[in-house]
Amino acid sequence: MLRIENLVVHYGGVAALDGISLEVEEGSIVTLIGANGAGKSTCLKAVSGLVRPTSGEIWFQGTRIDGMKPQRIVKMGIVQVPEGRRLFPYMSVFDNLLTGAHLRKDQEQIARDLDGVYRYFPILLEKRKQAARSLSGGQQQMVAFGRGLMAHPKVFLFDEPSLGLAPMLVREVGEHIRQHAEEGYTIVLVEQNANLALALADRAYVLERGRIVLEGAAKELRDNEYVRKAYLGI
Repeated sequence: MLRIENLVVHYGGVAALDGISLEVEEGSIVTLIGANGAGKSTCLKAVSGLVRPTSGEIWFQGTRIDGMKPQRIVKMGIVQVPEGRRLFPYMSVFDNLLTGAHLRKDQEQIARDLDGVYRYFPILLEKRKQAARSLSGGQQQMVAFGRGLMAHPKVFLFDEPSLGLAPMLVREVGEHIRQHAEEGYTIVLVEQNANLALALADRAYVLERGRIVLEGAAKELRDNEYVRKAYLGI
């Protein structure tokens, strides 16, 4: 469904990604794990069209998308839930959710999707008139998830969704991601919490200094001695 081939991305003279290749099958959860600066978020930004690759190719459902504008990529069905949530803090929950649908014209379906978000996250219906800044961190993450759903995605790109959340909320975020997958969404998950990421994912890639150093079934990588020592604290 989504394929990256020999992707290179530079920031100035520094290679943030140095020839990575990976594949995401439809309906699967694929995770990228690694330390800060490994290139995980850069990979998502390249897929989203937010950074332009130096070289390499990105393919989505048979169409090459590297170099496309971000809004066109969103229209094709690739939606990123960014690190730090990036909500409009002084806008209401309702208005923040609607920003996810700003490229859409199908008003009746938008209304149905909004109802779906409220069924998914009932607390957001209760707080729909409140400013996003007044919500807890976990509730803000729900808004970020809901905004992504409003874009009517085929693929979710989650960038550090558990960052800054209490352990109980981390588990809740994990359950929401798992539920998204069960409902048929394809998911690429960037996450420093390797325990969470490997518990959720079908397949995993370990990035270090812009290169993939390990890949395989998430279950197998959970048992890999290097991964256990370097990323799982075991």
